Amino acid sequence: MCGIFAYLNYNVSRERRYILEVLFNGLRRLEYRGYDSAGIALDADPAVSSSAYAGAPPLVFRQEGKIENLVRSVYSEVDEKDVNLDAAFGVHAGIAHTRWATHGVPAPRNSHPQSSGASDEFLVVHNGIITNYEVLKETLTRHGFTFESDTDTEVIPKLAKFVFDKSHDEQGDVTFSQVVMEVMRQLEGAYALIFKSPHYPNELIACKRGSTLILGVNELSGQQNGKPFHDVKALTTNGKPKELFFSSDLCAIVEHTKKYLALEDNEIVHIKDGSVSILKFDPHKEKPASVQRALSVLEMEVEQIKKGSYDHYMQKEIHEQPHSLTTTMRGRLKDGGVLLGGLKEHLKTIRRCRRVVFIGCGTSYNAALAARPFVEELTGIPVTMEVASDLLDRQGPIYREDTAVFVSQSGETADTLLALDYALENGALCVGITNTVGSTLSRKTHCGVHINAGCEIGVASTKAYTSQIVAMAMMALAVGSDQISTQTRRDAIISGLTSLPSNVSEVLKLDVEMKELASSLIDSESLLVFGRGYNYATALEGALKVKEVALMHSEGMLAGEMKHGPLALVDENLPIIVIATRDACFSKQQSVIQQLLSRRGRLIVMCSKGDASAVCPSGSCRVIEVPEIADCLQPVINIIPLQLLAYHLTVLRGFDVDQPRNLAKSVTTQ
Repeated sequence: MCGIFAYLNYNVSRERRYILEVLFNGLRRLEYRGYDSAGIALDADPAVSSSAYAGAPPLVFRQEGKIENLVRSVYSEVDEKDVNLDAAFGVHAGIAHTRWATHGVPAPRNSHPQSSGASDEFLVVHNGIITNYEVLKETLTRHGFTFESDTDTEVIPKLAKFVFDKSHDEQGDVTFSQVVMEVMRQLEGAYALIFKSPHYPNELIACKRGSTLILGVNELSGQQNGKPFHDVKALTTNGKPKELFFSSDLCAIVEHTKKYLALEDNEIVHIKDGSVSILKFDPHKEKPASVQRALSVLEMEVEQIKKGSYDHYMQKEIHEQPHSLTTTMRGRLKDGGVLLGGLKEHLKTIRRCRRVVFIGCGTSYNAALAARPFVEELTGIPVTMEVASDLLDRQGPIYREDTAVFVSQSGETADTLLALDYALENGALCVGITNTVGSTLSRKTHCGVHINAGCEIGVASTKAYTSQIVAMAMMALAVGSDQISTQTRRDAIISGLTSLPSNVSEVLKLDVEMKELASSLIDSESLLVFGRGYNYATALEGALKVKEVALMHSEGMLAGEMKHGPLALVDENLPIIVIATRDACFSKQQSVIQQLLSRRGRLIVMCSKGDASAVCPSGSCRVIEVPEIADCLQPVINIIPLQLLAYHLTVLRGFDVDQPRNLAKSVTTQ
């Protein structure tokens, strides 16, 4: 759950100050992935090169806290050490890391880059978890290595030095890629790694197993021939000026280039003399195979990763939802039906399946829960829900006749990917619902739907949640399109989808009202949210948003379970939100409201426009009125006031909206 970044300029002069800013900006784009501590490594001046190795010794900076702490620390240190920021480099390789702590508290010694020892002969930035680090640590300690950090990562550079020293003694010269391959042979777990070493000046090596890693290529020759991109090695062996990047996410390279490559598992990318070589590591073979890979073109604009006129990314992403929902549906609603190219070849298999199993974590699980009722209704197929970690803990039954649908915004959620491996082993058809093209989830599943919500940077998911629901609604419509009995219902839902962006624009006008409501709740210690039917998931997700960013205890509850315990909590001080928009459960929610009012509950009721008197005839509760649409799509509308409430509560309580305490965006650890 960390962000790693690297920048290598080749045959183009770049000042150290410029290199620093590229690395810092890369980390800023990745800070949503972790913000406990950060670090960078770049080269010292060649004039102070040590005879111990071929290149200049590295300058390594690490700092606890957010990226700006590191920036201030670096500029302070370079002044103290009299480092020349105007020094220019025709070729230079720098690496950077932003951390979400898993092993060891946030502290400079636990920050990355992690080092092989006092001379920094090997430096590594790492995203992931090394599961056998304790065994490796014991072995390396017996060979005289001293460990300074509490991290699992520190074994990697020390193992690289051990391999390098041993190989050098036995056979003389050893290549950087040979060192890294031997390190990979010893590692267990999930990781994306970038190596830098003064033994191999101006070279970088990256490799991955389970965690995302992107290569970006920016040619600076100014010659754009318009031809399709061929093998990346052939493209980069021309000796022309270029910039090369490694990143955990595309959003960190979009301002530099749109040419990229998503690394596959067990691939090693070696940058040397401005040329990119890709090797496929096989632990059972001594020598790797050379791989030919083509570059892709990134369909993202720089504006997508900027806040624009908004104060926070979460605020921007909430207000972007009319647009994000439009892009989710673009080209997919045609001639009164739904066309999903990613599922087209597998629709018959899904229709014949024994059951659909939705698997996810957090917000993605809630989105799947919101989709479950209409998937069952439109397809006639039983749907079960699984939290990914719980499925793995129980080793729950997954059958060959099942369709397992994996929902993940990033496509890199560790528990979801492990559950995917489990489902694949059991022979199920695996479908992916993700926002990230080229993610591990999109590559490993048999088929799927990209939600196309655009880059989501705020840690608390907003627009991805609503786009996930819409994507699964379209999936249900496509799978159920062979059933004549549901034709009228399908037509009504498609009509609702068409008008959804305009209805979302309408409900966003509640922003000021939600800010006023947040002001009245600012001193509350807890919040309950009751929902049922289509809106049980809305209650869970709304409470989760408040919990995540406003740091207020909040619980989403099934309204039908109110009498079985939660009613004991009700008094005149505890704020309770009841979702009572028009659907088959409306009369039941009216009854819930009356029971809560009779216990003097402090009620906030969300209802359809014009229903204020029906849900609260006495006028003794606060009412939020929202547009009414097809009942199965109502959760998309209903969640938005709760997102706005969570946002304003967070701002008013003085907490960080985009980077909430202890959390990070892409959960790549178990």
